[in-house]
Amino acid sequence: MDKPTYKDLLDAGVHFGHLKKKWNPKMAPYIFKEIKGIHIIDLNRTLESMERAASAMRAIAKSGRKIMFVATKKQARDIVANAAKSVDMPFVTERWLGGMMTNFATIRRSVKKMQTIERMLNDTTLTSITKKERLTMAREHQKLEKQLGGIANLNRLPAAIFIVDIHHEHIAVAEAHRLGIRTFGMVDTNSDPNQVDFAIPSNDDASKSIAIITNYMAEAIRQGLEERKQTKTEKEPAEG
Repeated sequence: MDKPTYKDLLDAGVHFGHLKKKWNPKMAPYIFKEIKGIHIIDLNRTLESMERAASAMRAIAKSGRKIMFVATKKQARDIVANAAKSVDMPFVTERWLGGMMTNFATIRRSVKKMQTIERMLNDTTLTSITKKERLTMAREHQKLEKQLGGIANLNRLPAAIFIVDIHHEHIAVAEAHRLGIRTFGMVDTNSDPNQVDFAIPSNDDASKSIAIITNYMAEAIRQGLEERKQTKTEKEPAEG
């Protein structure tokens, strides 16, 4: 995937910010102008920020560490889940459970419980559970899968998180800060860009805008994973 152009971002509505009265003054360097009470984001700054973020993500993926995607807003969920799955990265798109990272051991226990229930439900030789018990287990599994399915294979804390709407996901941002986890985020005109290490000034409400940026980040991760594979292959001794 080529880097999106200025026109691509324009067509996706990445430049539309919030109403002026909702703005965060710290976003001033990223605002191009105001039209009819709405702030317009400077897409040149967006392109620069995307490049910087993509380069850092590529390096993290190349080092073999994980980047967690976070977006619980309705219009972002499917886009973000699909992008994360395409590069085998963990994601949270339902609800951010407080302590998801700061209390990781507890979350891991819930994941293990979900996997145990799954094994039991799939075990056809298990006749000791009644139909009613099976139904209860299936319901519990469904609930856990919805909340934790995206992080089922995450055995340790991620090296970074990518967030759509840092204002909305402030708990995730706070937990990442507490743990020294690197943060990347789509930051609209109502947010504080200093809250994340890599702020990408952009419209975080429109699905087209969310998709163009999220997919570009996923592509950077894919490149990092490819480079990692390449390096590993080169390091393997040639069979003689």
